[in-house]
Amino acid sequence: MKNIKAILLSSVIGISALSMNSCTKDLADINVNPNAPEKVPTYSLFNGANRYLINFTRDEWLMARMSMPWMQYSAQNNYLEEDKYQYRDNQTTNGWTYLYRSAHTFKDLIDVCETPERKLESEQNGNLDNQIASARIMLAYTFDYLVSHFGPVPYWSYGQRENPNFQALNVNKYPLPVYASEEEIYKDLLKELKEAAAQLKTGESGFVQGDNIYGGDAAKWKKFANSLRLRIANRIKKVYPAATAEIKDAIASGVFTSNEDNAIHAFGSTDVEGNPLWKTFYTGTPRTDFWPNRTFVQLLKGETANFGFDPRLYKIAAPKGLTFLEYNKNNSYGDSPNLTLYIGVPYALPDVEPYYQEAKNINFFSKDILTASRGEVLMEYAEVEFILSENNNWSKVNYEKGVRANMERLGVSNLEIDKFITTLPAANERNVITQKYVTLFFNPDEAWNEYRRTGYPDTQVLLMPGETAKRPHDGSTYVFTPLQSGNVIAKDLPARVRYPVTQQTLNGQNWKEASTKLGGDEIDRKLWFAK
Repeated sequence: MKNIKAILLSSVIGISALSMNSCTKDLADINVNPNAPEKVPTYSLFNGANRYLINFTRDEWLMARMSMPWMQYSAQNNYLEEDKYQYRDNQTTNGWTYLYRSAHTFKDLIDVCETPERKLESEQNGNLDNQIASARIMLAYTFDYLVSHFGPVPYWSYGQRENPNFQALNVNKYPLPVYASEEEIYKDLLKELKEAAAQLKTGESGFVQGDNIYGGDAAKWKKFANSLRLRIANRIKKVYPAATAEIKDAIASGVFTSNEDNAIHAFGSTDVEGNPLWKTFYTGTPRTDFWPNRTFVQLLKGETANFGFDPRLYKIAAPKGLTFLEYNKNNSYGDSPNLTLYIGVPYALPDVEPYYQEAKNINFFSKDILTASRGEVLMEYAEVEFILSENNNWSKVNYEKGVRANMERLGVSNLEIDKFITTLPAANERNVITQKYVTLFFNPDEAWNEYRRTGYPDTQVLLMPGETAKRPHDGSTYVFTPLQSGNVIAKDLPARVRYPVTQQTLNGQNWKEASTKLGGDEIDRKLWFAK
């Protein structure tokens, strides 16, 4: 019989898919009896894990209260502490749980595909190799999120199941899993993605249903695996020389070549199936805590950096002057050419300010952003072009292709795209990464990874700790003063997030060893790829 500590730990890092199925429409109403588990089809496991993963990493907690404001895409005027790096411990504790639940479900799916008595049944849901390979790709995506946020974490690998350092997702054998090092996790992620791409059979079907990313298209999953390998290899190339060969091989194997290849998780138009950020504003108790950040609005207006007016402003921010009732009523307002109506909320204000609590004085996010059916971007073609620009000695051609691809995806007119690209400043590290930053508005955690890797965007764009900012409505100034988070006051953007406090008691020895290797479980400890 498991001891109570192992049982509690399983609730943090090893809950199977059967316990989370009610979180999606497809798996609603399934109540699991642990003594007689239901046979959930593999497509339902895949759909449930993907939806759970995206719902709880693009929601009001991990994204809207952490990566979005930290990268100054958004700002708050209610819980100012979070924008100033003093996040709540339950944000990362819950995030850790959600991520491991999703990972466990992807592993459950693989186990079902490889169980002899379930093989015939599972084959009805698509080619088994394609199902397994798709799950491996999403496992890599999930563990990449974990390692890039926390550092060393418990890890599991399909291709290295017997590796003694990869103990996650097997609570019966390893109730207290060790934390694998960042370097060995990243190396294995590259290996897993390469092998998963090779495992995919493009002439055969993937999931016949339940795949809300690519609809079972194995060829597109192969491109996503290669593109994700390109992203990860590019991130770690400064600390892992072998990543250069991985970059070349990923490109040669076939990465995204157009917006048709984009990895975007689709959402529906109902309360149950809607986009997670839209749900924050419109379902349950609506929240209007999150607004376009003034620094980001200034960049798009051409007031900072040297890019001039960016027409994506209209796709991201609504004009000032709408009350929430007007905005919520039909969400059908039009763009306004009057740039004075695009202000943004000042970032990291010292105190809550009544002026910015009145909706008519600030900008909402646009109707394009706060739409129930808006898909969430896992990775898009534009990002691939920016990576290619970097690896082609800051190529102007790839740089412009990246900007164009993102603008086209957002529906910017060809006339406006051509005008913007004609005046783009030279292709160099600062300019390419800053334009990549604009594109990564739809993937703020990756924008955070890029900042920690490159230092861009820099103070041309971002308001940094200790700098002075101006309130636009009255011209008064204030200083961005971060708050203590854990035991430190950050002098830069957070370098990582702390481990869940539950790990200190449930898996204390392994938590202590991982924290020691980091130099302490604090937000200013740089991760391996950023050193």
